[in-house]
Amino acid sequence: MKTRLFPIVAILLFLFVATGVLAEQNEVYIIKVADAISPGTAEFIKSGIKKAEENEAAVIIIELDTPGGLAESMRLIVQNILGSKVPVVVYVSPSGARAASAGVMITMAADVAAMAPGTNIGAAHPVGMGGKDIDGKMSEKVINDMVAQAKSVAEKRGRNAKWVEEAIRESVSVTETEALKENIIDLIAENTDDLIRQLNGRELKDRGVLNLAEVKKVVLEETLRTKILKTISNPNIAYILMMIGLAGLYFELSHPGAIFPGVIGGIALILAFFAMQTLPVNYAGILLIILAIIFFIMEMKITSYGLLSVAGIVSLLLGSIMLFEGGTPDTKLSLRVLLTTVILISGFFVAVASLVFRAQISKPSTGSKGLVGEIGIVKKSLAPEGKVFVHGELWHARAKEALDENVKVRVVKVVNLVLEVESIDEGASA
Repeated sequence: MKTRLFPIVAILLFLFVATGVLAEQNEVYIIKVADAISPGTAEFIKSGIKKAEENEAAVIIIELDTPGGLAESMRLIVQNILGSKVPVVVYVSPSGARAASAGVMITMAADVAAMAPGTNIGAAHPVGMGGKDIDGKMSEKVINDMVAQAKSVAEKRGRNAKWVEEAIRESVSVTETEALKENIIDLIAENTDDLIRQLNGRELKDRGVLNLAEVKKVVLEETLRTKILKTISNPNIAYILMMIGLAGLYFELSHPGAIFPGVIGGIALILAFFAMQTLPVNYAGILLIILAIIFFIMEMKITSYGLLSVAGIVSLLLGSIMLFEGGTPDTKLSLRVLLTTVILISGFFVAVASLVFRAQISKPSTGSKGLVGEIGIVKKSLAPEGKVFVHGELWHARAKEALDENVKVRVVKVVNLVLEVESIDEGASA
């Protein structure tokens, strides 16, 4: 009996050992970021870190090449890196790449900071949308806030906090060799393989020793969702998409069956709300913008002598100003975009409302009411009834006095499709 059990035990032991070896196989997750830091980038890095944690990867490497980007997105990335259960390595790569502005803080937050030869890091002075300098007290407030965060992160990772402050306040930038010398980064690596080789056996604070002797590299690709989000997550683009969406839906509701405006409006509105999930949105602003559209529509239905249009313009302006509530300029609407959009949308609705108002007070041009006051010619003498030619048509007509043919007449009234007319020619009576 024991002899028969031995092969079974041996096979089970073999499978157990083999499974254990496979489970202990190390994986290195690689995220390549070669773009400005945006909500889409933050979402990409967040999902990559989460996936690495779920699959118990040995380490995650962020290959970074960025000119900077949105401060709010940078903060989200830093939070995810600091909170990661998997060691995070930020590698400024390839040669010629840079970690500027927001890239400095992301590099500082890493468990291990590395750079490739021919790269640089620094120039972290904050700027507003479009690269413009921030003026006045706002500049001082933003800079002090970023300095405090950067120094805190640098001290946590044991890096040069003084240099980080200079990079923010004075836009200092250094090469990879200077960065290593100044204790800004931890090592210089020729490529990813060289980086992994240098990381193998390295002891990290609160992380233990990295075992990367035999690893499998897994490169994470951007999903379609991330690509779309990176494109539309700019506050100005999200705002314009929302306005296009509302205008498209208005056209579809006012002209049912047009289809195209409704389709475009629906898509634009969905994309706008998709982008706003990553932006600091004040929903009171959205409600004010929707209220403005309602006021404009009511102006076309109710004679308010322009009061509803004024209310709509004020509501649209206030809603646009309140829409994004971020504390930094890069999360706010550009004043140029805001004013241009408000003027165009308000001008459009005011113009349409004025046309509707004119149509309401103008003399009818069609139907029986449209015939009153029209000039015609008698085609069959009226005695007192006959035929007249009015508005390109032959009508049955009557007059209070007999009128001969070819006499010019004016329509006074229309009763049961019979025109009551009067002569406008002197001495035209029969």
